[in-house]
Amino acid sequence: MKVLIFGGAGFVGSNLVRRCLGDPRNDITVVDSLTPQLHSTTESLLDIQDQIQFIRGDICDDFLVEELVRDQDVIFNCAAQTSHPRSLEEPLFDAEINCIGNLKLLEAVRQYNPRAVVVYPSCSTIIGRAQRPVVDETHGERPLDIYSANKSVAEKYYQIYCTAHDVRTVVLRFANLYGPYGKGFPEFGFVNYFIYLAAEGRDITVYGDGHQTRNVMYIADAVEILYRSAFNRDLYGKLLFATHDEHLSVMQIAQKICTAFGQSQVVQVPWPDMRKRIEIDGVRISSQQLRQLTGWYPRFTFDEGIVQTRTILEKARQFA
Repeated sequence: MKVLIFGGAGFVGSNLVRRCLGDPRNDITVVDSLTPQLHSTTESLLDIQDQIQFIRGDICDDFLVEELVRDQDVIFNCAAQTSHPRSLEEPLFDAEINCIGNLKLLEAVRQYNPRAVVVYPSCSTIIGRAQRPVVDETHGERPLDIYSANKSVAEKYYQIYCTAHDVRTVVLRFANLYGPYGKGFPEFGFVNYFIYLAAEGRDITVYGDGHQTRNVMYIADAVEILYRSAFNRDLYGKLLFATHDEHLSVMQIAQKICTAFGQSQVVQVPWPDMRKRIEIDGVRISSQQLRQLTGWYPRFTFDEGIVQTRTILEKARQFA
């Protein structure tokens, strides 16, 4: 089976590449722009580079995208600008990747390979602040930053292309993924940033009291359902939350990471103004609909996922 992964050098993408390699029948092409603004490099693919075809390219390059999609069976679009603060500083850059890039991909599939399945990992922050105790697919959308707003728009593109053009699409909304090959920068996900700090023996900074709660999920569980969703016709045209039931406060997450790595401590500081403005506060998300359709359930608890991450990071250092 021919698999195409855009954004395959990033956090979700590089883990998804490894999941796809778990099936020896797959012929995998990985595309990434390696954009300095996104801190994107091929380091996450070093140990598997001889098992894939890598192309440096941009999802906004019409001719490249049209050429690449033609003979693919499954296409995963993990290409994204994922920093919430940066989306406010550079909104047009965010829109170019997170809106226009998706639209160009879908249009290329519609014209040149309408039989392909296209899977898109979205995010839970499109809902904004939770308006009810438990969030599901019926919850309204009030995004607080440009990134979340553009991800929400992109989701609708996928549904429209399925409804209007019969393109087989799947959209899964993830929340607070963590694990190996994450970026060590605070703007690209706080859990991975905490892991990076702990692995470096540096203290973890928590804004305010850290009591705001989050669903958290190990990346291996996320890429498993991403991969499986491409082959489940019941999911085509759907937009579904894919989260763990485990629900922890930011302070608990920081403390557990410190314990696992054994070198750091938690330091509390006041909220920066901009981060406070876009903070979604506590949220609890249900993935009941996805589970009913697929039978999928995350395998790893947070404690188990952190241990797995530490082990892989240690091995990666030895490889380097």
